[in-house]
Amino acid sequence: MGTMRRYFLFIAGLFFCQMLTAQVIFPSASDIAGTDSAHIETVPLTIFENVEVNQDPRLEKMLKWHVENNQKRDGINGFRVEIFFSSALSAKEQALKKKKEFLSKYPEYNVHVKFSAPNFRVRVGDFRTKNEALKLYKEIQKDYPGAFIVPDIIDFPLLKTENNYERPD
Repeated sequence: MGTMRRYFLFIAGLFFCQMLTAQVIFPSASDIAGTDSAHIETVPLTIFENVEVNQDPRLEKMLKWHVENNQKRDGINGFRVEIFFSSALSAKEQALKKKKEFLSKYPEYNVHVKFSAPNFRVRVGDFRTKNEALKLYKEIQKDYPGAFIVPDIIDFPLLKTENNYERPD
């Protein structure tokens, strides 16, 4: 393609872009000055009155199966930080002591004491991603140098309803 032709297309493209931006009306400073953005009136725009959705009947069956199976679970897949693990005779007392100690330093996190014969574990937090758990891990590393991140079934996150938070049933 010739150089002259490239220049012509470039100039034509710039001219076309300039014409596109000329079609936009920007409000002037005087229009904006007396307007409170929290009280701007808007008009709802209805594009479609009735929308008909055609879907495979198997999709509804799959959704029903998914809901039924997930209602049986006590939580969702996620991550926690394990700060204590022991199978000693006094492991239960030690685990409860670690829980109390952790809550006194970091009261904003959930602490879970779990027993899986013959071990007691203390795990903290309910994180959906490993990166979220990593933030807590780095925060507590000085106090709990043996801590590590583990995959676990975490509690369902809180849902905001009206003026409060609650867990889904």
